[in-house]
Amino acid sequence: MDEEQTGGAGIPDGWARLWAPHRMEYLSGENRPLPDNNVPCPFCRIPTLDDEAGLIVARGTHCYVVMNLYPYNAGHLLVCLYRHVADLTDLDPAERNEILEMSAHAMKVLRKVSGAQGFNLGMNQGAISGAGIAEHIHQHVVPRWGGDSNFMPVIGQTKVLPQLLKDTRNALAASWDLV
Repeated sequence: MDEEQTGGAGIPDGWARLWAPHRMEYLSGENRPLPDNNVPCPFCRIPTLDDEAGLIVARGTHCYVVMNLYPYNAGHLLVCLYRHVADLTDLDPAERNEILEMSAHAMKVLRKVSGAQGFNLGMNQGAISGAGIAEHIHQHVVPRWGGDSNFMPVIGQTKVLPQLLKDTRNALAASWDLV
């Protein structure tokens, strides 16, 4: 066998690989405020941008809906409070209600635009629970389809996203007020 068949370091070995290098940037702390990197909170910065540049789908009184830069599935949205607060128990009733209302509306829009068949909704409260940005509360709205947990994420630890984030954002934003 020659070196190409045996797969030396960085040498083709017959395996087809899909790379997700953007995940390493996230794991390294890109766009995440960490104790040692002085990165400002992205959820405070994003609403200061125009909607397209910030990948904002919709804005409400207390919250806004934005594309997740590091999505688990195509159409993965975040419903973020404008106010920089970490814990659900620190929200006033109007803020809690709007997070829930915008999450429900996001589900309707995702069903219309992408035919989502189910959803994972969740808030990771505190860094220990897996929150990447624990200091600023946000709700995940992850659309799901039958068969979306195939061999790619299970074995290959890779997600195949069929559309660019800006294109998904544009489609969702265009339908937001129509649903």
